[in-house]
Amino acid sequence: MKIAILGWGSLLWDPRDLQLATSFTLTGPSLPIEFCRVSKNHRLTLIIDETFGTLCQTYAATSACSELDEAIENLRLREGMSSGADVGFVEIGSQKRSAVAAQRHPHAVETIADWTLNAGYDAAIWTALDSHFERQIKEPFSVNAAMRFLENLEQQDPAAFARALDYIRRAPAATQTPVREAAAAQWPEQIDR
Repeated sequence: MKIAILGWGSLLWDPRDLQLATSFTLTGPSLPIEFCRVSKNHRLTLIIDETFGTLCQTYAATSACSELDEAIENLRLREGMSSGADVGFVEIGSQKRSAVAAQRHPHAVETIADWTLNAGYDAAIWTALDSHFERQIKEPFSVNAAMRFLENLEQQDPAAFARALDYIRRAPAATQTPVREAAAAQWPEQIDR
């Protein structure tokens, strides 16, 4: 089975133990992406979000795993997820879809399924985490709310703030979102280097 791994954030520059048969290339589908998830170490990370995301072309690599369950487990471990349910997947032959991903971003799942078929893959997997911004920050997500979060982080935890801006800076050039633009305007020396 030929399995695509889709990426748009840290998988590209920090794959760790992700089992890859090929490097990531800018050949993935365009998906609605935004920096709207707060990670454990206070970075705003990129996720698929059909409400706030901006269409960005994603990257694709071929997994070295030949079984879908094995590839899902490999991505789960790389992402430090407690459950494989947060790994989105489509399988072309069986037409199976990840239930969690279908709930969180149903249109993106169909876009990925079409891309997977047209790109000659049997399946595709991706990180399908939810935003949880509002649960973490106690404020609905918006670009302004994301900027307030970063400003507060700058004042309260400079090391975490530096990690947060580094994540935004290292995101691929194809990932241009309103949060990235706002952060680059406010902190150009940290983002545009």
